[in-house]
Formats: sequence, C-alpha cells, structure tokens
Amino acid sequence: MAAPGEATTEESYKREPCPWRILDDCGGAFAMGAIGGGLISAFKGWNTTPRGHQLQGMIRAVKIRGPLWGGQFAIWGAMFSTFDCTLVAIRDKEDPWNSIASGALTGGTLAIRQGPAAAAMGAAFGGFILAMIEGVQIAMMRASHDAAPPIQAQLPGTPLDASLPPPPPPHSSGAPPPSSGDSFSSGPLDGAGGTPQQPQWS
Repeated sequence: MAAPGEATTEESYKREPCPWRILDDCGGAFAMGAIGGGLISAFKGWNTTPRGHQLQGMIRAVKIRGPLWGGQFAIWGAMFSTFDCTLVAIRDKEDPWNSIASGALTGGTLAIRQGPAAAAMGAAFGGFILAMIEGVQIAMMRASHDAAPPIQAQLPGTPLDASLPPPPPPHSSGAPPPSSGDSFSSGPLDGAGGTPQQPQWS
C-alpha cells in the first residue's frame, strides 16, 4: 500500500483501453507529424524557392511533405501502441515499463531493414526517448500531487474547518431561555404586547 499523500503509479497511470488505444495513438501521431512536418516543410519551401514565388513554394512543400510526415508518425504510433497493448496483455500490468519497452521494440523494428547494428541503435534510441518522456510525466504528476492540498475526512457533527468556532446552541438569540419556575411566565398576558402582568400584593 502506498504511503499517505503519495499516489501509486497504477492509479495515476490511466490510458485508453487497449483496442481503442491503437487508433487513438495512431490518429494523434498523424496529427502531430502532419502539423510539425508541415511547419518544417513550409520553412524549407520558403527558403528554397526563388524570390517572388516563395508563397507558392511554401504551399507546395507543405502539400507534398506534410502528409508524408504524418504517415511516418502514424506508423510509429500504431506500432508503439500495438507493442504496448501486447505487453499489457502479457504482464497484466499497466506501468511506465510497458511504454519504455514498447519504444525500444518500435525503434528496433523500424530500423531492422538497415541491419542488426541499426536495429540495436534504433531500439536504444526509442527506449531512451520513452524513458525521458515517462520520467517527465511521473515528475509532473508527483509535483501536482504534492502541490494539491490534503483532503481531510470530516467526522459527523464536526464543522468543515476546525479553526472555526462551533455553531451556537439552539436558544442563544441573546435572551436566556424561559424557565419553568418563573412566576411571570405562567401568569396571564397583558394586551397584544405580550408583557406579563405585575403580581397583585394583598
């Protein structure tokens, strides 16, 4: 059991369910690659086009290279999520080690056509990148959890803030409660004002 004030990794590491995780990561990676690659292509197209045709060259470069960047990122995201779901099914556990191993497997698989050395380098690079990402996410989650005020359990009948005074008793409107032995309370009332009559002394 985790110590008080410290969230467990299993509880704080929540993601989409596995069948839909592949589509979610694939679509997000495509959007990221298309936007980022489009910006890079626009910059290159602007610089490599002759003066006076820079806008047309920038638009042409974005149309040609933007979808290619998006497709490459989508392949990486789909493969990464597939490995991640496979590891979750095998280990029956959801933790950052699945993402780190999935990044290494994805990097090695994408570079396998260039030989074993390139595959090993790709696996090491993919695992390192995912380890850095997971480390930053864990550090941010811990910082946000430590910054949040602790939630105190409220006992029945206690005020929300212990520093506040307790609520006044029911009959504390400024006048003492009527006493059953008071001679004025049992006498007849005089007029509409409700003042008791003075006792008659013989």
